[in-house]
Amino acid sequence: MATLFLPCAGGVEGLLAEEVSHLAAHGAPTVQAAHGEPAVHAARGGQAIQAGHGGVFVDADAALAMRLNLQSRLAQRVLWPLAQGRYRDEHDLYALARGVRWSDWITPAQTLKVEVSARRSPLRSLNFAALRIKDAVCDALRERTGARPSVDTRRPDLPLALFVGESEATLYADLSGEPLFKRGWREDRGEAPLKETLAAALLAAAGWQGRAADGPLFDPCCGAGTIAIEAAQIACGIAPGLARRFAFERLAPFRDHARVWHDLQRAAREHVHAPDAPVFAGDVSFRMTDFAARNAARAGVAQAIEFKTADALQRPPPAARGTIVMNPPYGERIEAKGSGAREGFGTQGSPDEFYAALAAHWKRHYGGWTAWILSPQMRLPGLMRFKESRRVPLWNGAIECRLFRFDVTALAPRAPRGIG
Repeated sequence: MATLFLPCAGGVEGLLAEEVSHLAAHGAPTVQAAHGEPAVHAARGGQAIQAGHGGVFVDADAALAMRLNLQSRLAQRVLWPLAQGRYRDEHDLYALARGVRWSDWITPAQTLKVEVSARRSPLRSLNFAALRIKDAVCDALRERTGARPSVDTRRPDLPLALFVGESEATLYADLSGEPLFKRGWREDRGEAPLKETLAAALLAAAGWQGRAADGPLFDPCCGAGTIAIEAAQIACGIAPGLARRFAFERLAPFRDHARVWHDLQRAAREHVHAPDAPVFAGDVSFRMTDFAARNAARAGVAQAIEFKTADALQRPPPAARGTIVMNPPYGERIEAKGSGAREGFGTQGSPDEFYAALAAHWKRHYGGWTAWILSPQMRLPGLMRFKESRRVPLWNGAIECRLFRFDVTALAPRAPRGIG
């Protein structure tokens, strides 16, 4: 048993804590948020859940660690703790890492990589800190076996993550390897694509779980299709990690659990089913709609999404009622295209004009729908002349955003003018 750390995007911590609690319910672990800064308190089966900043800690065994890699849609990685302690300089970090029995994790024939993250650290060089951790691993294995492992910066057998604060350091084994937003299906990319983990967070914040009762999901500015594909996989019960490999599969502590891993994968495959709720998507760009359709095919949900190349300002609703979740392009992500339009914004000349026109279109044709828009524009409700019913702080990489909820009400018909 160990206390794992699952980092996530800013603003997603509470959603991730709920997801972890659900996935771990069979083992009733303790769940809490990173950094001990509570924002949400809940009780589930006697568990205390605290949502803070940075991620979620969870007490877990190897089986739960593997399941979190396979099933979590919101975590960026699953990190297993190896050593923790106070430090003053790189020599202390070397001593900290030398205390780990590295032969229990890898052999000299395998490879490693060290990544360092810092917060208010007194260290002058994070690269030198990474070098000292690598030296500790190599020296320990050389003393024990007479040989040392090598470094592989692309696909190491043992990825290590070192977190250094003002005086405390924690060293983790990264059980995921590649970050978990890499689901294994994306090949065609648009400009500044949304990460799959953040797309899943938008759906989770909207409360859309892919059930028939949730109704249709629609993304009218789908880009490479990330939101729609995440939604379709949820509706089809497809585990986000089912099509990829993980670093823990090459690590010694998990070899004794190969049967458990096989059973987890088999159960995940058997859980796949026809979609419980329809998913619709489209983009004004034929190129992006084609990218999205190809990505959906690789993700195994081509038949679960109806794609259509259309201007969001002109497309009629694909159903009588439903939920819109969208991440329209914005200035920090995509520069203006040509002189007349911005990709994804149809014929409108600026994002402000697009939002005003989109709101008018929705009021005419989308009465009864619920719309969720991710945007860094804090004045978005004013631009759309909509009153939001909710706003959720989220970070898209380094960009601070809000996820706005708008409950669309149809325009009242105008009374006929009198004659006289």
